[in-house]
Amino acid sequence: MTLESHTEYLSIETPEGARKIAFQSWQRTGGGDAPLLICVHGLTRNRHDFDFIAHSMTACYRVVTVDIIGRGDSDRLQNPEHYGYPLYVSQMMQLLKHLASVTGETRCDWLGTSMGGLIGMMIAATPGSPIDRLILNDIGPEIPLAGLQRLSEYVGKAPPFFSFQEVEAYQRVVASGFGDLTDEQWNHMARYAATLESDGFYRMNYDPAIALAFEGLNEDIDLTPVWQAVSCPVLVLRGEDSDLLTAECAERMAEKRDVRLVSFPGTGHAPALFSEEQIAAVRDFLVM
Repeated sequence: MTLESHTEYLSIETPEGARKIAFQSWQRTGGGDAPLLICVHGLTRNRHDFDFIAHSMTACYRVVTVDIIGRGDSDRLQNPEHYGYPLYVSQMMQLLKHLASVTGETRCDWLGTSMGGLIGMMIAATPGSPIDRLILNDIGPEIPLAGLQRLSEYVGKAPPFFSFQEVEAYQRVVASGFGDLTDEQWNHMARYAATLESDGFYRMNYDPAIALAFEGLNEDIDLTPVWQAVSCPVLVLRGEDSDLLTAECAERMAEKRDVRLVSFPGTGHAPALFSEEQIAAVRDFLVM
């Protein structure tokens, strides 16, 4: 069987009216019906962070990778105050409804990195959630202020870049927590992290206005009530040097029934899910 991958656009309702979001479907030709695996990226990232794991998981799934609004190939908003989890959750629920109408699959498994994990946690905590199994990549219900402040130092502040090589060098700094990636993997990240615009400069492929979310933050975030409402099996992935998911928080999460914790040495926030070791941890949890 050969691999099929194609990008589509869906019009969703937002506080500003209809906007388009981009999502990419991955599946094996002739594989027949397959369950859905939804993959959602981190704060400034996009769906291409999951290209490697999507390719691997199509042996068992129809994989759907998504650009959250304001990122990647999805539309930007005029009012940045609308960027936030209520809209992100709404976007994904609208996408899941669309996918159900196309595939007949009303249930899914969910893999979310950082912000994408929080979106999944919020959906999984709702009554009648469509999520059967949830993977949280380096995020939990307790988010330290220090980690958020580190993110705020670069989100929305990247300068224009004169060359692709400058983009890649910048990625190696701000995404150093992704771990010890190969040159090919850093190149892949940089290729989709910025866009060459008509003035000849590369600019980051997200709306800088998403940085508004950091204004006024002066304490840790605690989403324990949301986490306590999650009842499906959960895999928690953690970079051992992470400043967004502490070891103590991860260990408390693992005390809950049907929660498994896997940590990766030499990695911070967040494991890139490019290596076979990291992909295998996801596969072992989902394919039982």
